[in-house]
Amino acid sequence: MTLTGLLGGSFNPAHRGHRKISRQALEALGLDEIWWLVSPGNPLKPDEGMAPLPARFASARAAARGLPIRVTAIERQLGTRYTVDTLKALRRRFPERQFVWLMGADNLAQFHRWKDWREIARTVPIAVLARPGYKGDAHAARAMGWMRRFVRPAGQARHWTKWRLPALVLLDLPLDPTSATALRAASPGWHQKFPGTFQTKALRDGVTRRQLK
Repeated sequence: MTLTGLLGGSFNPAHRGHRKISRQALEALGLDEIWWLVSPGNPLKPDEGMAPLPARFASARAAARGLPIRVTAIERQLGTRYTVDTLKALRRRFPERQFVWLMGADNLAQFHRWKDWREIARTVPIAVLARPGYKGDAHAARAMGWMRRFVRPAGQARHWTKWRLPALVLLDLPLDPTSATALRAASPGWHQKFPGTFQTKALRDGVTRRQLK
């Protein structure tokens, strides 16, 4: 089995924070690789200010360079909009892989708003990665009222493949203050800095190897 972490997000844009937590998760969980799932559209985020998918994909590919990370927009090909549906589709399509879902503490704070969030927890283990300013909110999250009983010791994180589901591990990793919101505020036209990103023939999906469409 190939041990694969899944980090979903808008990557609007991708940045060193994504890279840093991915590198740390690779080590903490003993992963073979991580897939960055660049979302065609996040149901919980407004379309306003969202750069086109090719630009976000290109920024993720640039940020992931040199690490065992595959950048993919496979949700567009699968036709899935919600994480619960994406996870089920990936498990069917890639039975030779064992998946763990990676999320920042900011996402745990609003996990109860995700479609069928309890079913997500019953489908794959979840590793929560520290985010600046969200540690308290994560522990106080509404979803934690149900998930707290399933928390596993961080010292056993490399044994996640043996855990009975649901299973949640909180990884208290060194923090990085970089945020996509701040990057967009500093450079609203960031997506124009990636030459050729709107020529989709130049972009190939890291998992399916198909041209990005």
